[in-house]
Amino acid sequence: MYEKKLEATARLLEVMDTLREKCPWDREQTFASLRNNTIEECFELVDAITDGNMEGIREEVGDVLLHIVFYSKMGEELGQFDFADVCNYLCDKLIYRHPHVYGEVHADNPEEVIHNWEMLKLKEKAKKARKAAGGVLSGVPRSLPAMVKAFRIGQKAASAGFDWEQKEDVWAKVHEEVREVEAEVASQDKEALEGEIGDLLFSIINASRLYGIDPENALERTNKKFIKRFGHIEQRATEQGRSIGEMTLDEMEGYWQEAKELR
Repeated sequence: MYEKKLEATARLLEVMDTLREKCPWDREQTFASLRNNTIEECFELVDAITDGNMEGIREEVGDVLLHIVFYSKMGEELGQFDFADVCNYLCDKLIYRHPHVYGEVHADNPEEVIHNWEMLKLKEKAKKARKAAGGVLSGVPRSLPAMVKAFRIGQKAASAGFDWEQKEDVWAKVHEEVREVEAEVASQDKEALEGEIGDLLFSIINASRLYGIDPENALERTNKKFIKRFGHIEQRATEQGRSIGEMTLDEMEGYWQEAKELR
């Protein structure tokens, strides 16, 4: 089994070497030029995972792997690192961060694993003066989408002990933020309202974290539900030879409720 995997890996690296040498497009790529493509490929992988499309997942994992190999090749050309360095660095990090598997530390559940992981990451940062100066939250990538970033910020702050003592306590904060949003709506101060809506979203994301819910997955589930129900309204309009814009709000609400019954 390992022989087959090693052969496939060697083949991939050989193909990358050939493309970098002989393909005009591949040859001119840089770390910066590939950045947006890498982000796009990651989102396409997420879409395939969300859809439960195993064939799509296999394809998109391959596309993401291509970018990893591509960056490794460019690093090799610059004399900085190669694919073996990337793999070995990753293996070393995984072994270090899993002392409950490779060492004497015990972790009986996923929560303890995550806590130990964050504590080890903090120790790593303490050894690097530049990163240590940035504090606990310095490891959160700046380019993360805002919702994912908020979730990671909450996780890291919690790992340092800054969290609600009881998860139920978060709802008082959520209700407080709702009241502050309502107050800013009345004041008609758009900039202040933006700030308060941001605070409300952040508190809801923290509530999701405390209850073991991924807010990105939760919102995407609602997005799909809305699209399906709205599509039902459009279908009803088409059946009547009308456009959805010709329907009254009451009619649309009626078909919305009908769509909910259909599930």
